[in-house]
Amino acid sequence: MSFQNSSIEVTEFLIGGFDTIGRPMGVGVVILITYLIATLANIVNIVLIICDKRLHKPMYLLICNLAVVDILNTSSTSPTIIGVLLVGVNTISYVPCLMQMFSLHLAAVMEMFALAVMAFDRLLAVSYPFQYQSYLTNVRTLLLIYLVWIVACSFVAVMPATVLPLPHCSSKLKYIYCDYAAIIRTTCADPTYYFNMISIISFFLLFFTFIFICLSYFWIIVFVKLSSNSDKRKMGSTCLSHFIVVICYYCPLFIRIILTRLGVVLSLDEWNGLMIGSILGPSLVNPFIYCLRTKEMRYKIFQIFKKVQTSQ
Repeated sequence: MSFQNSSIEVTEFLIGGFDTIGRPMGVGVVILITYLIATLANIVNIVLIICDKRLHKPMYLLICNLAVVDILNTSSTSPTIIGVLLVGVNTISYVPCLMQMFSLHLAAVMEMFALAVMAFDRLLAVSYPFQYQSYLTNVRTLLLIYLVWIVACSFVAVMPATVLPLPHCSSKLKYIYCDYAAIIRTTCADPTYYFNMISIISFFLLFFTFIFICLSYFWIIVFVKLSSNSDKRKMGSTCLSHFIVVICYYCPLFIRIILTRLGVVLSLDEWNGLMIGSILGPSLVNPFIYCLRTKEMRYKIFQIFKKVQTSQ
């Protein structure tokens, strides 16, 4: 009853995470440029894979899926952040805010799942090089991708399902975009229960996928040790790109977890910087890693540049 007496009707939220930031215009320009480069690079990866039939293989379908996840990840929050910093639009309507929350956390969960599935793909390729194509066909790869999207949506659906029934006592978001923690803090409910619930789900997803990836690489190392020198180089080259991408994604997550557990208190600006970096960083690095480290995609890009130069 006290919730109903003190609650307010919220039609839009005020984004308050940038209240103390210095030089918002400069920060906004940097984020805008990073966002545009990351989105364009991921789109180029997707177009290259779709247009070239020779790249219609399980590994490249998984790279394409990762590029879609990265675009979703950056596009869920970057336009809002850029709008606040460059245009001064510091409000967001209720429904778009919930949609942003859902898409942001869906991208985070899908990034873990995508990297885990890619680790499984590399394990199969190294362990069963001759049977690999018959074990993991394009159809099975697509079905696996659809399945992980459905599972990810099921996990993330818990968030709007728990937020929607709650009355709101504030319309100001503490952080720089609509994530679950920021919206829960605007409600009249005690956030402890909801934070604990999401922490358990996040812990399960984070460590399950990370342990799965680590075990996959453990078995890959075992197979590499038993292989010849030429096979070792080939296997190392095959797995290195994925390994770099895994480090780029999981390192910021573990840094945040370790800092929180150690009781390190970050200022709001420092926390916002860490959050923005953990979203934009992997989405910017991933497409360039796969373009530069994957022979077929590198060759395709060189061919395009060659045609452009000859036509000029």
